[in-house]
Amino acid sequence: MLELRGVGKTYSGPRGTVRALERVSLDVNGGEFCAVCGRSGSGKTTLLMIAGGLLAPDAGAVDLDGVSVYETETNERAALRAASVGFVFQQFHLLPYLSALQNVLVPSLAMPIPQAPARARELLERFGMEGRAHHLPAELSTGERQRVALARSLLARPGLILADEPTGNLDDESADAVITCLAESAAEGAAVLLVTHDKGLAARASRTLTLREGRLSER
Repeated sequence: MLELRGVGKTYSGPRGTVRALERVSLDVNGGEFCAVCGRSGSGKTTLLMIAGGLLAPDAGAVDLDGVSVYETETNERAALRAASVGFVFQQFHLLPYLSALQNVLVPSLAMPIPQAPARARELLERFGMEGRAHHLPAELSTGERQRVALARSLLARPGLILADEPTGNLDDESADAVITCLAESAAEGAAVLLVTHDKGLAARASRTLTLREGRLSER
């Protein structure tokens, strides 16, 4: 599903050059739950953004479902991302003026999703949120907001799910629920790539890698 080949990324700033990723290669197949563990500043978020078509690498190639992501036009890349990638972020990025149900439905504004309202309600029920469907984000707990964000990422049934420290703001019970949902998504056939600094959470994945100073290695 996802292939990275020799991916590199360098940032330049007032204090010099920072090499975020150096010759990173990675395959994540459908049905696989892969975790990349690394401390803050190790390049985890950069890796995820490049994998998801949000940040062009300086070197190397990224293939998503057989398509070379960064050889496509910007609009084609956006369409590919909308159809094939679900993002889960630590900060949720919910729209504050929309209800939980409406937030889950946001991807359907970018492209047609068959039976989107029914699918959204099904996901909220799956995550124990059916009774909170019409609440605004400010009326939800932190864990509930993350579950809404996770439901939103799954609305289009993406083949690839990218999760960036999705449990960083959660209590243990909510974190466990999120990781369980990611594992279930992999069991249903999605390719799941999680980046985290928490080695305990990473151990829940079927495969664990480590990112140190921009270099990826087997744990």
